Amino acid sequence: MESHCFYGVDVSQRTLDVADAQGGTVAKIEHTERVIRSWLKQLPQGARIAVESTGSLHRLLVRCAIAAGHTIYVLNPRDLSHYARALGRRAKTDRLDAALIARYLAKEHEQLHPYRLPTALQQRLDELISRRHKAVVMQGTLRQSFAGIKLSGLARVSRSVEALIVQIDQALASLIAQDEQLAPIAQRLQSVVGFGPLLSTAMAHALTRHPFNHADAFIAYVGYDPRPRDSGQRRGRRYLSKRGSAELRRLLFTAAMSACKTPLWRPFYLRYRDRGLSSTAALVILARKLARIAFSIVRHGTEFNPSMVRIACVRP
Repeated sequence: MESHCFYGVDVSQRTLDVADAQGGTVAKIEHTERVIRSWLKQLPQGARIAVESTGSLHRLLVRCAIAAGHTIYVLNPRDLSHYARALGRRAKTDRLDAALIARYLAKEHEQLHPYRLPTALQQRLDELISRRHKAVVMQGTLRQSFAGIKLSGLARVSRSVEALIVQIDQALASLIAQDEQLAPIAQRLQSVVGFGPLLSTAMAHALTRHPFNHADAFIAYVGYDPRPRDSGQRRGRRYLSKRGSAELRRLLFTAAMSACKTPLWRPFYLRYRDRGLSSTAALVILARKLARIAFSIVRHGTEFNPSMVRIACVRP
């Protein structure tokens, strides 16, 4: 039976709390490259390390661990929070968090995916897409908060945020155009009715950044997978998991809103509306369909075929 050594790391700005799942011990080391590399050299070859995603603080450890030949996992903070509540934890300290991460890794590692270090281009695209999402949220918050209020500075701030979003879009388009792999993929995706330059760029990046084995895995990554709530004879209402990239999910939904007005996608949308589904539910199904088409185009290197959509729409 294969045996592994599991370590959980809680990251702060100046220190790392390191827990050994086997021995249950927790040590504190400095959050510097020299100390981290020295600690990694002491670990058994092929050790498995888990760290909570912390924005940017965990990146140094991730780079050093991969360079040292170890397997590292970057965990979702929400998953760890639910796990701690399930265990009945009442306290929260750095030491306890490190031990919790180590225990979670030891118990659940077979269900986790090792972290893959992004290229410089992929990291830049991740940063721009993430910051664009924050700018869009900020823009929407301003509009809602100041609705009906006329202030001289509001229009100026709104124009500044809009200019920032345009600048980010231009930077994304420039990065994609310079890459020999992503440029043709984004161009093929843009042929999908409902896709614009921004969504094509984001989808090309997402589908080449992560090794999705099938379309369902990509749907789950976007957060459009339905979450059943059944028990016995009771069939509960389905809700979306809404995990993964919120910006990619929003862009797909916006594309569905545009696509449902076109002659190509209108029958598809109306078919679900005629079944009694709400407009939002029908748009989510259409967004999911667009995501599957994008996955197929990237996976098989094909072009978008509108005739296949028409055939699917007329089937009972």
